[in-house]
Amino acid sequence: MLRVLIVEDERPISELIRMSLTGAGYQCACVYDGLAAADILEQETFDLILLDVMLPGIDGYEVCRTLRAKGYAAGVIMLTARTQEADKVTGLMTGADDYVTKPFSVVELVARVDALFRRVSGNPFARSEEHTSELQ
Repeated sequence: MLRVLIVEDERPISELIRMSLTGAGYQCACVYDGLAAADILEQETFDLILLDVMLPGIDGYEVCRTLRAKGYAAGVIMLTARTQEADKVTGLMTGADDYVTKPFSVVELVARVDALFRRVSGNPFARSEEHTSELQ
């Protein structure tokens, strides 16, 4: 099962994302600030990180920049209320694979997570055999 780390300081948003991704077949863990994200990423491996930009402790840009500097290859999707082009470019330049602005559709977010996994794995049904059989 693919593992997703949700780094979002707004707990209701974090829980909504967790429930949606769990329902889509992902295993999720949640942390609520940049320091906790840095700590858990030192100890555990995740396939994808959903990373808010404006976090207590260390901001999402710095978390992403540090991950990439250490060679962490997991997919990263930034989640943020920052909608300016410069913010999006900064997120992508620090190593994010995608950038989703708030408010967002949870259905679209799950589709973006699925798409990132397909792109990385080269398999259109990358999540599991279980999900592949559901489509037949």
